[in-house]
Amino acid sequence: MSGREPVTITPYPDGPLLVRGDVELRTSDGEPLPPHRRTVALCRCGLSAIKPFCDGTHKAAGFRTDD
Repeated sequence: MSGREPVTITPYPDGPLLVRGDVELRTSDGEPLPPHRRTVALCRCGLSAIKPFCDGTHKAAGFRTDD
């Protein structure tokens, strides 16, 4: 066993993807994003001002998912 926490990605209904565990996020240029917390919310609506992270804009925009 590696001692690393398994990664899970959970789509939140009408909201972001919740990512939990030992994951390394990178920019579109391949640069690592510094970890801020063990659980992160990634934007799915495309409207966040802090992409790739969710800032809650999906609520005001009325973003809806099929799941």
